[in-house]
Formats: sequence, structure tokens, C-alpha cells
Amino acid sequence: MKNYSITSLFSGCGGLDLGFHGGFNFLKKEYATLKFKTIYANDIDKNACITFKKNFHKNIICSDINAIDITKLQYTDIVIGGFPCQDFSQAGKRLGFDSERGNLYKSMCNVIKHIKPKLFLAENVKGLLTIDNGGAFQTIIRDFENLEYDISYKLLKVSDFEVSQKRQRVIIIGTKKDMLPKFNFDNIKTQKACYVYDIIKDLENYEEGFVSNHKWSKAKMNKGQGNTIIDKNDFAPTMRAEHHGNIEFHYNSKRRLSAREAARIQSFPDDFIFYPSTSSAYKQIGNAVPPVFAWHIANEIQKFLDNNL
Repeated sequence: MKNYSITSLFSGCGGLDLGFHGGFNFLKKEYATLKFKTIYANDIDKNACITFKKNFHKNIICSDINAIDITKLQYTDIVIGGFPCQDFSQAGKRLGFDSERGNLYKSMCNVIKHIKPKLFLAENVKGLLTIDNGGAFQTIIRDFENLEYDISYKLLKVSDFEVSQKRQRVIIIGTKKDMLPKFNFDNIKTQKACYVYDIIKDLENYEEGFVSNHKWSKAKMNKGQGNTIIDKNDFAPTMRAEHHGNIEFHYNSKRRLSAREAARIQSFPDDFIFYPSTSSAYKQIGNAVPPVFAWHIANEIQKFLDNNL
């Protein structure tokens, strides 16, 4: 039973890592422990790093990735990371490569070039596909290919993987040439999510603070993003990181979603606690990869590695 070591970049609070580790319970369903183990993690957000440390009981380097001496990073089997996506998002200003954040994928390239893992996984928003009429995405793919990896990618709906949310994400997987075949996304089994009512209904009448992170923004209804009432008979809208308190309203229309309800919608187990505040929790949750979605992908990657190595 070989374990696969992980270098985790842009780790945030650890949604992608949790999915790769497995061994958690979400809404009374067990997601089996997988063979992956995070050896090194990095993020620039201090609060997200606090959350990561307290939940995983592992160290995380809280630093700008460009300030890290990558020559000191040890070899790992896999590199994973959701490089910053705000400047590619259709909900933002779409600055793309015209921003510092938009070029951070190159930092991931540099780490991959140094470590030379067997496989890497990068995650980003749907909008990455359409910036510069697709030119930016092709540049990113070409830069990854130049590292001597075969690249597969696919736009996936998280609602096809038990996450009750209208979130679509591009997953890019690179496999080392002359070691592994190209990864095939068609082998990942889908499983539809429940509608949002079944995900958060038990929290509706709990007093604020009754369970961990069950606190909510008091921002009044106004114009702009997030000032809508979610439909309990549908998937929730995408949980956003940069909402400035304008998290969507609960389907009962009496208040906004609590951080715990947002975490449920992102498929975080209830024993995963976010620190140190509600506003920070919202940001961390919105930035995260849904753990259940990540688990389904990681489970297939594990089978792929076991079969081909």
C-alpha cells in the first residue's frame, strides 16, 4: 500500500488537500482515506494558514510563493494547487495576465520544473477558458507541456460530484512523459448532488453560534452580486471569496447564509473549523476547492497511479 506524497501550492484552508487525504464524513457519508499525504503546503493568506494548521495538524509555510527558495523543496510524487483565479473569473475585472495574480501559474510551473513530480493537478475557474478568446488558456497549457508533461483538462460541474452548487471548474492534470500515460477524465464516475435544502435544512432554525461557524453577515439587501435569495429546490450559486459581506440570502429570506451553511454548500464536514472570524471564513470557503469534489478526482488519480506505476 504505497502512499503518494504531495506538494500543495496555493493551499488556502485546505479543501483540495482534504479531498486528496480523504478519511472524512460529510452528511453521514464516509469518504474513504486515500493514499495521499501532504508533505509541504504553502499559502499567503495568514488566516487560511491558521485554519489549515488547526484542522490538519500540519505545518504550512505562510508566505508569498515567489519568496520561497524552491531549490530547497524536496521531491514529492504529486504537486497540486488552485492558482489564484480572481483575475480570470467572469465575475471579476478579467485582468488575466495583466495582473500579478494572473501570472502566478508560472510559480507553479517553476515548482513542477524543480520537483519533477509524477503527476500534477491545477484547478481554476471556467473563465480561464475564454480570456483573450482562449489565448491565455492555450499559453498556460503550452507552458505546462514544455515541462515535459502530457496535459489533460476538462471543465467539470461540481454538482456532478455530490456538491450542491452551480460551480464549474477547469481541472488540468499533467502526467510525466515516459513514465505515465495521459490521464483520462472519462473514467471518473459522476454522482449527482442533492438540492441545497437537503444540505442545510437542519441548520435553518439553529440560533446564531449554536454550532461552529454558524454566524452570518448582517449586510442589508442592496444591488449587486450576492443580493439574491437562494432557491431551496436547486443547487446553490457559486460560493464566492470576494463578496464583501454580500453572501447570498438564505432561502427563508430572513438572513444571509451563515459561514457554516456556506461550508456545507462547499462540502466541508462540520468538524472542519474556520478561523478566526466569520468574514475570514466566508473568504476561505469561497476560495476553496470543494473537498467532496476533490475526493472523487483524487480517488480516480489514485487508481490511475496504482495501475500505471
